[in-house]
Amino acid sequence: MQLTADTPHILVVDDDDRLRRLLVKYLSEKGFMVSAAPDAADARVRLGGIEFDAIILDLMMPGESGLDFAEDLRRTNSVPILMLTAMAEPEDRIGGLERGADDYLTKPFEPRELLLRLNNILKRVPAPVEIPVEIRLGDAVFDPERGELEKAGKPVRLTDIEVALLRVLARRPGETINREDLIEMTGASGGGRAVDVQVTRLRRKIELDPKLPRYLQTVRGRGYVLSPD
Repeated sequence: MQLTADTPHILVVDDDDRLRRLLVKYLSEKGFMVSAAPDAADARVRLGGIEFDAIILDLMMPGESGLDFAEDLRRTNSVPILMLTAMAEPEDRIGGLERGADDYLTKPFEPRELLLRLNNILKRVPAPVEIPVEIRLGDAVFDPERGELEKAGKPVRLTDIEVALLRVLARRPGETINREDLIEMTGASGGGRAVDVQVTRLRRKIELDPKLPRYLQTVRGRGYVLSPD
């Protein structure tokens, strides 16, 4: 089967050489692009250079366990994880889901069930949002790629945090984003109050009347939303 740019790329992480090879062969025959790693350390190296569409992850591995790896990965990466384990108790399954797995499959398993579960979690992944070339906010225009803002045709200086904040909001126009998520996605320090300060400063740069914002609005008790023209 011919691979294209849209072919899902799967990372198989399992210390069982035989199972790892079988999964690579089976998924390749089913039309996936597949990479493999014998442990969490090798998986980290591969994740550092490739953006995968999903990870099939063994729970019990020498060194860093699949649970610890999944929990750590979730701090910076939302790639779907299908966790494999020989432990079938409900507590084990719940623990895996709590630590970052999207689905859970008990060994031994039927390959067709693994394929079904993998396809299901891939379907749940939202399509990437394309950021417009320009974000129009009245007489202000923001270029997300360059991180540049102009108002009435004149450049407006933005700090790094202001650029990051506008980019995050521009990716999800019309959607309210809470302060905690904004802090995590922009790297802003100082907690929710720091985000409020940055929003106030941005309003002075993009709004006709910063006290009555039209484009960068507060949703009381929830967060902030950007509503471009």
